Amino acid sequence: MISLFYYSVLYIKIYIVPALRTQCIDYNSVVFTLSDLAQSVQTAERPLVVVLGTTASGKTAFSVQLAKQIRGAEIINSDSRQFYKYLNIGTAKITTAEMQGIPHHLLDVLDPKDAVSTGWYKREVESVIHDVHRSNKVPMLVGGSMLYISAITDNYTLPVPVNTILRSQLQERLAAEGLDVLYNELLTIDPIAAQSIHKHNTQHILRALEFFYQTGMPKSVVLAQAKSPSNYTLFIVGIQRERPEIIERIIKRTTHLFATGWLEEVQSLLSMGYTSNDPGMMSHGYRECIDFCTHGGDLAVLQQSIIKQTCDYAKRQMTWWKRDDRIQWYSVADLRESGFVL
Repeated sequence: MISLFYYSVLYIKIYIVPALRTQCIDYNSVVFTLSDLAQSVQTAERPLVVVLGTTASGKTAFSVQLAKQIRGAEIINSDSRQFYKYLNIGTAKITTAEMQGIPHHLLDVLDPKDAVSTGWYKREVESVIHDVHRSNKVPMLVGGSMLYISAITDNYTLPVPVNTILRSQLQERLAAEGLDVLYNELLTIDPIAAQSIHKHNTQHILRALEFFYQTGMPKSVVLAQAKSPSNYTLFIVGIQRERPEIIERIIKRTTHLFATGWLEEVQSLLSMGYTSNDPGMMSHGYRECIDFCTHGGDLAVLQQSIIKQTCDYAKRQMTWWKRDDRIQWYSVADLRESGFVL
């Protein structure tokens, strides 16, 4: 395994990474304006509206307003943390009142002990889209989880079976060397995949390393090769805010999450028997809150740590999406001119 690691790194840095930084191929995407979007999706074959943007960009509020303009629109969640039951406050999960009658799918569908994968998400979303289309309605994919969105818009296929021996070896290394060592290893062998994974997300880090050592290729490389024409006519809307504004909104939102009971929510989850080792509890911020609830600490330090991690994640999101020229970006000013309230 180690020899494969060192043999591959130089090749990846010289040949693979530059190739992956080219723009995305235009697969079945449509040029549109917000003013004609509602009409365009009604005449398109197998339409799929995608609303994306960094964390705290205002996707949730915008998507509901947009859905109300599109006859028969139904929203499909693509925020990986919101798949999980009981994780409501810390994920800023949309409430029933905020849905304003728009059907939402793939919220609260997993127990925090359940693992989630790109393959699982792709199957679930494609099933929902099929049902929505069969009802002559319009599916809208909304969220910020880069890889899960790309699994649909780029029609990824990743036929790699589980290797239990390799997985056990990585688990042993995790126990002996620590997660930081493994994350830094992933940064070296697959920097593009590492950009989309939080450095505390044990499950996704191990999966990406497992993929590399099983196939001999970085997951991001295989994903680039696994792209194929989308099964849908894509209308991809991106919400764009300047970075200082995003940082300000992240600070305000994080403060609000704690003020409305995030720590109490985490304490309740702990009392239900969930731990920091459960996949759902590895979600951004939850692990840190668990440590605080268990061992105590300085609340201000905890909040600042989560704010910094969230800002870093927002930067990784834009790094991922800036390569995709199918996305039609709209500033908040653009959206307000079109009648949206953000």
